[in-house]
Amino acid sequence: MEQKVRIHLSVRGRVQGVFFRENTYKKAKELGITGWVRNFPDGQVEIVAEGEKEKIEKLIEWAKRGPTFAKVDSLDIGWEEYKDEFKNFEIKGRVFN
Repeated sequence: MEQKVRIHLSVRGRVQGVFFRENTYKKAKELGITGWVRNFPDGQVEIVAEGEKEKIEKLIEWAKRGPTFAKVDSLDIGWEEYKDEFKNFEIKGRVFN
């Protein structure tokens, strides 16, 4: 059985206004990953995702580039314990401080 993992990604660069969240959603659905993606006021995109390690690694590789018009400057990856917390993958509303 494939190992299940959870990640917390912070993506920085030109990642808002370029359909990053929508494309992350599509990629997660394609890979069968659960979790969420959202924008932060400081311009970064945050992703929390759970699934099979191999599929999560594919999502990370995709996030390093992002969609066509994105320019990813940095990607912070936090590996966490799998919690089986989510039923699907969703785009969360903007977070305000």
